Amino acid sequence: MIELYESQRAMRHMRKAAMHRGVVAILDVGSSKIACLVLRFDGNETMGDDGVGSLAGQSGFRVIGAATTRSRGVSFGEIAAMGETERAIRTAVQAAQKMANIRVDHVIVGFSGAEPRSYGLTGKVDIENTTVTEQDVARVLSSCDVPDFGSGREVLHAQPVNFALDHRSGLSDPRGQIGQSLSTDMHMVTVNAQAIQNIVHCVKRCDLELAGLASSAYASGISALVEDEQELGAACIDMGGGTTGVSIFMKKHMIYADTVAMGGNHVTGDISMGLQIPMAMAERIKTFYGGLFATGMDDREMIEISGDTGDWHHDRRQVSRAELIGIMKPRVEEILEEARACLDAAGFDHMPSHQIVLTGAASQVPGLDGLASRILGHQVRLGRPMRVHGLPQAATGPGFASAVGMCLFAAHPQDEWWDFEIPVDRYPARSIARAVKWFRDNW
Repeated sequence: MIELYESQRAMRHMRKAAMHRGVVAILDVGSSKIACLVLRFDGNETMGDDGVGSLAGQSGFRVIGAATTRSRGVSFGEIAAMGETERAIRTAVQAAQKMANIRVDHVIVGFSGAEPRSYGLTGKVDIENTTVTEQDVARVLSSCDVPDFGSGREVLHAQPVNFALDHRSGLSDPRGQIGQSLSTDMHMVTVNAQAIQNIVHCVKRCDLELAGLASSAYASGISALVEDEQELGAACIDMGGGTTGVSIFMKKHMIYADTVAMGGNHVTGDISMGLQIPMAMAERIKTFYGGLFATGMDDREMIEISGDTGDWHHDRRQVSRAELIGIMKPRVEEILEEARACLDAAGFDHMPSHQIVLTGAASQVPGLDGLASRILGHQVRLGRPMRVHGLPQAATGPGFASAVGMCLFAAHPQDEWWDFEIPVDRYPARSIARAVKWFRDNW
């Protein structure tokens, strides 16, 4: 934990250095595409002298370079072939640098997969001088009972989502207020350590400095959910190529994150096997003719399929659109059922608001919102990332929700545990006794 705390603080200082330089790159490493956006900051930063602002430092920015390339060496959101992924990242970064006409040294990386797990932590301390100081916030965060989440796991996010001062709860920033006792609720996300290490190693092999890491599920939520949805409570389901990210927001903080190891590539694979055609052709047919609800017209609408196997009858044939829909629908239903299981595990039904937003490249299948509302049982809408300055028109679709979210994460980061100077003697212990107490209280 101590090593991780220090490495996260080091990345935070990298990000601050990139802010002062005025340029930082966003890298969204997905299973189907790798996107790179180069941001230029205007320098209107509101970070305090102590390095912690109202939201750990905010800055206006503009996208000055954007590039995407087909993802290689990434499966289920994790790196499977280091050399191929490195070449793909270099390709995307070089193209974005060329468009921006500037060299980039610092990147903030977003990734899916890595088996995220959510934990809810609580901590409580007495205020020393009646007025809440920066040090009191650091002490209450360090007093949280961190569960023994096991070896081979790393903490990716650790965000205080609520503060309570004496009997007043719902405080977003208690500093400067008067009280006797301060408590906090913190949301912590852990991920597979090996997946993180592979990404860090790959970025270093590309001669880039890592200035931050974030979960794609989190990034998609902050870009696809409007402000009221983040405040009142909503879930974001980001349907990517290899994974489907699930995140729940409340009071403008993420309170749950999970990933389903299925996405649009699995639908393409089903079409490829069902129609006995190459994956590239299956992707094209899915994009142009795909759907989820068949009508009488679809039995008569024929799709031309061509191939190069040498068998003329096999290479020159037609299938109905209804047949294509019959192949796609079961897999999409399976993905949505798994997403519903994640929401049920998080207790989404007990939240005051039941809004669900679908985003991601795989969410563009016609009829998905209707099918999703039937399976998930709540209000469902299709979400697009919010507009940011300089974003090319080609990068405004649902497939860029996580990339745009990473831009917002870079410019407007939320407070995390390592944004505060925690005394060495107050580092969270991971004793068995604490772990047992946490599990008894929470499960």
